[in-house]
Amino acid sequence: MLTRLLIVILAVLNVGVALWWMTSRPAEPVVAARAEPGVATLELLQPSPGKPALAPVATPAPVAAPATPLVAEEENKGAMTVAAPAEAKPEPPPAAAAVVPPLPEQCSSLGPFADQAAAQAALARLGSDVRRQHLRETPGKAASSYRVMIPPAASREEAQATAKRIVEAGFSDYFIVSQGEEAHAVALGQYRNREGAERRLSTLVAAGFPAKLVVNGSETPASWWLDVASSADPAVLKQRASAAQQQSLNCARLR
Repeated sequence: MLTRLLIVILAVLNVGVALWWMTSRPAEPVVAARAEPGVATLELLQPSPGKPALAPVATPAPVAAPATPLVAEEENKGAMTVAAPAEAKPEPPPAAAAVVPPLPEQCSSLGPFADQAAAQAALARLGSDVRRQHLRETPGKAASSYRVMIPPAASREEAQATAKRIVEAGFSDYFIVSQGEEAHAVALGQYRNREGAERRLSTLVAAGFPAKLVVNGSETPASWWLDVASSADPAVLKQRASAAQQQSLNCARLR
């Protein structure tokens, strides 16, 4: 019991000595900051024992020195530079109009026209749209044969009377059709070409007989076509030329 009491006393003494040593240690000297010329300095006083420490006084902010005339002059120059109006830039020249490439040339045949005069009139209507042109004639297709005859009479007796008058007028080579759609007609010759049939027909008509020309088979008359080279639409050219047909044409054939 005594031993424990001694230990407690020694511990209390050690604590007291430590506290005394800590509180009695002198404060380290404070090195004052180097003051700038013309600026007041503050000195920190050590608080005396038993008196509360005074609150530190705020250091006044340094007052900026007035701008020198040189700085003011530079600022004025800067202001004048900003205020000066910007020089007007010359307007760029207008862009050149885009060159439109010419349309490709197309060749076509327009027709058919009844004769050369009709084809030339159609070419005149096309005007300057045509770059190259050529008029050509397409031969017609002849029929297999041509007949000259007087239309059927009301009866065979009437047809025989007409044949008698034909003989009296100096014509020969005839016969009376006895059946079919042409029954009681008087045939006056059959020819392989139109020219011979037309000569026979003209002499009979001149003699006062109502003869006519009958074509056996199909016949296509001669026609005229207009070959053109143009950049215009072929359908438009066809309409302007008043052509019944429009056919594509190889431009190499149009010289």
